[in-house]
Amino acid sequence: MKMLRFGPKGAEKPGLMDAKGAIRDLSGVIGDLTGESLGDEALDRLRRLDTASLPLVDGQPRIGACVGQVGKFVCIGLNYADHAAESGMELPQEPVIFFKATSAIVGPNDTVEIPRGLVKTDWEVELGVVIGTEAKYASESEALNHVAGYCVVNDISERDFQLHRSGQWVKGKSADTFGPIGPLLVTRDEVPNPQDLQMYLEVNGQRFQDGSTRTMHFSVATVISHLSQFMSLQPGDVISTGTPSGVGMGQYPPTYLKPGDRMELGIKGLGVQRQNVMQG
Repeated sequence: MKMLRFGPKGAEKPGLMDAKGAIRDLSGVIGDLTGESLGDEALDRLRRLDTASLPLVDGQPRIGACVGQVGKFVCIGLNYADHAAESGMELPQEPVIFFKATSAIVGPNDTVEIPRGLVKTDWEVELGVVIGTEAKYASESEALNHVAGYCVVNDISERDFQLHRSGQWVKGKSADTFGPIGPLLVTRDEVPNPQDLQMYLEVNGQRFQDGSTRTMHFSVATVISHLSQFMSLQPGDVISTGTPSGVGMGQYPPTYLKPGDRMELGIKGLGVQRQNVMQG
């Protein structure tokens, strides 16, 4: 299934995309796309619905983040060899973990705001993983069974905060609007191999990132298993799994977002995001 949330910010409704690409309203069936509706049994009930009988959503409503009430927004750093190289850093021996504040989460096409007075705001297209069932001490062989589905994440980063303001990377990752998620939450049965997905990102029509999850240093299964040794992963948690090369920091000279820019990014089968950039 391809699921999504639509409507005004803070009042999103759950929806399902039908075979023709139209949005069907799920609000008469479930309250929202949150942790309690993302387990295997809950998703199986949705699969048994007669999609054609669900109300058709007219027009082009705003699309919200594809999962609501996110408990943890966990990110993996330096997880592509080419990105580590362009960052001047060695590949880690085990996954690098940091968090984004959940208040950074916005819809896939919402406006991105550059923090006041800063000029090193960067882009990162990433594969997002949404947890469907609790994972605690999960083995790699069973890790993907805990996944509800996959989505596109733009892990927007303020490099000055991230690299020059001491402490963990979370300072540079958590500004409001720095976590566009969606548009679609595509259930794991439609993504048989999360390690073979093409991904790209463009700014003002120029392609900067053009990669594939094939070049991940640590696979999705490895990441889930690793995280679950340190913390339980709960339904509705989001994991952003790293970015390939082509970020602004890695350009010569470095190239960063500025007001008026427009980003487009996508992952094959998971949809496309489009964001305008403004000064915060």
